[in-house]
Amino acid sequence: MGKQPHVLMNSRGLSSGAVIASILCIGLSTALATEWSGFRGGKTAPSSSDASPPIEWSDESGVAWKAKLPGEGFSGPIVTKDLVVVTGNSGYGNDRLHVVAFDRSTGEERWHRQFWATGRTTTHREMRVATPTPVTDGERIFAFYSSNDLIGLDLDGNLLWYRGLTYDFPNASNSLGMSSSPVLSDGVLIAQVENDAESFAVGVDPTDGTTRWKIDRPRKANWSSPLVIPGTAQTPELVILQSGDRVDAIEPKTGTTVWSLDSGASSISSAALVEDVVILPQSGLTAYRLAPDHRSVSELWQSSKLSPSTMSPVVYKDRVYIINRSGVLTCGNLETGKVEWQIRAGSSAWGTPVVASDRLYIPGKDGVVRVVDLSGSKGEIVAENDLGENIHSSPALGDDAIYFRTDSTLWKIAD
Repeated sequence: MGKQPHVLMNSRGLSSGAVIASILCIGLSTALATEWSGFRGGKTAPSSSDASPPIEWSDESGVAWKAKLPGEGFSGPIVTKDLVVVTGNSGYGNDRLHVVAFDRSTGEERWHRQFWATGRTTTHREMRVATPTPVTDGERIFAFYSSNDLIGLDLDGNLLWYRGLTYDFPNASNSLGMSSSPVLSDGVLIAQVENDAESFAVGVDPTDGTTRWKIDRPRKANWSSPLVIPGTAQTPELVILQSGDRVDAIEPKTGTTVWSLDSGASSISSAALVEDVVILPQSGLTAYRLAPDHRSVSELWQSSKLSPSTMSPVVYKDRVYIINRSGVLTCGNLETGKVEWQIRAGSSAWGTPVVASDRLYIPGKDGVVRVVDLSGSKGEIVAENDLGENIHSSPALGDDAIYFRTDSTLWKIAD
C-alpha cells in the first residue's frame, strides 16, 4: 500500500502518530430504503418513491432544523441509520478535513472528526477540497477529498483506516480541484482520480483501506463520478468510468475492462442508468442499451438538444431531465431522446436535482430551491424557496424529508 500519512486530528485536536488499520471485518450491508448512501443516493437515479418532503418552507414552517457546519464544502449530505453525515474543509491552507455527523431527528451534532490533509489543497475559488460526496455501506462511512485523502470511519466516528493517496501517487493532482465521488460495488470501494498528470482509478478494500487494484486512466482533467451497474444472477456487476477521452465498464473486484467506448463523454456531468439503459452525457445525451450479458452496449439515440451543464441527468419514470448553462429545464423522452417540453428554471444548477412524489427539487446555484411538478403534460414550477446561500451540492432524501447543504449550513426540510 506504500507510505501512509502519519498525522490526524480528532475532535479535540489531539494528534495520533500512526495510521489506524481496521480490526473489524464488517460485511457490506444493503442500505435501507429510507437511506441516502452516497452521491445521488448511491443509486443509479436520484429519486425516491417513498419520500414526500414539503413543497414550500420558511423560517416559520417546514424547516425541521438547520445546523452550522465547520469550514466549507460542496459535498452532498448522506443519510444512514439515525445520522446525517457531511464533510468539510477549513484552515488557512484548506488543509484541515472534517467529517461531521448529526442526529437525523434533532439536528444535534453527534460527533465531529478532523484530520490533516496529506495532498494538494489548492483549488479554484469556485471549488472546495470537500467536494466529493461520501458514501456508506450502512456500517461504515468513507470520505474522499480533492487532496486525495480517503478515510474509513465507523458510524460512531471511530477511525478505521486512512489512505493518503498522494503518498503513493504524488503527481495525481489538479490545480482546479477534484470532485469525483467514490462508490461501493461488489464489496470494493472505488475512487476515480483523473487529471492532466497521473490519472488512475483504484479499488480499495473497505475493511482496511488496502489496495485491491489500480488501473491507469486518460491523462485529462475529469470531475465526473463512477456509475454502478447492478448485477444479477446471470450478469456481472459493473462500474462505468467516464472521461473526456473514453468510457470504460470495469469489473469492480479486479478493475478488468469489460467494454469500452472510444468516444469520450462529459468530464463533469456523470452518467445515469435506468434498467438496462445507460444515459451518458456525450454529444448532449446519448442512450446505450446494455446487452443481456452486460458485455457490450448498443446506441439507442443521441440528442444534442439534451445537454446538461454541470448537473448529471435525472431519469424518472419514462423521462430524462437536464438543466443547461442558461438555467433551462428540458424534459426528454427516455425511449427516443425527443424533447417533450422546456421551461426556464431561473438558475443553473451545479448540484444534481432529486425527484420525490412526482416533484423535481432543483438546488439552484443562486440559493433558490425550485420545486417542479412533473405530474402534468408539462412541468410547472410550484414553489421557490430561498435558502439565502448559494447551493453547489446535490440534496439528499430520507423519509419525508429533504436535506440541503450550503457552504456553511445543513438544512433538514420536513413538516
